[in-house]
Amino acid sequence: MLALTSSPVNMLGCLIILLLLPYPSLSADPDPLQDFCVADLNATVSLNGFPCKPVSEVTSDDFFFDGLSKEGNTDNPFGFGATQGNVLAFPGLNTLGLSMNRVDLARGGINAPHSHPRASESVVVIKGKVLVGFVSTSNVYYYKVLTEGEMFIIPRGLVHFQYNVGHSKAILLTAFNSQLPGAVIVSRTLFASNPPIPLEILTKTFQVDDGVINSIKSKFA
Repeated sequence: MLALTSSPVNMLGCLIILLLLPYPSLSADPDPLQDFCVADLNATVSLNGFPCKPVSEVTSDDFFFDGLSKEGNTDNPFGFGATQGNVLAFPGLNTLGLSMNRVDLARGGINAPHSHPRASESVVVIKGKVLVGFVSTSNVYYYKVLTEGEMFIIPRGLVHFQYNVGHSKAILLTAFNSQLPGAVIVSRTLFASNPPIPLEILTKTFQVDDGVINSIKSKFA
């Protein structure tokens, strides 16, 4: 029979083991508590997520989404278009901890550096040739040039991008372990916030004068 003790050493060991155990709820959206919870986007109740639509009103259409079949508009300075398949567009995803986007890139187009605060991301190239990369918190740049059928993983919260390096249009599918991953676009966050970040903060951060910052800001007006 094993002897049970409560010495400080044993207690410390147990505490360390508990701290090292994985907590799935910290790695993705919380686990659902029922078969499904189709989002009621018109609900007036404020929750961390969305209230459930009454089961009696749920139909097969609530679990169907054709948005990823539609081409994104790339007629912009970035040559980038995204069709989002998150809970706001597809309420059937509510509480399931996943979503998916379609990304269209014109020749030379870029999905500019950004991060997703609530999800890791997998990128699969459906068409074309795309440079995909991210930067770690140790300032290490990880990247690959992907072709059709190849996949790259981007850890949660890290700044990353996708850039079309091929000679024609590119199409990507990106999947997330969150129903609403969010996106923090670096350039827009810094130069087009509302209200704006003080000029002296930006000039000090980038070690440039006012003229450079104002010139960049004018591009995002």
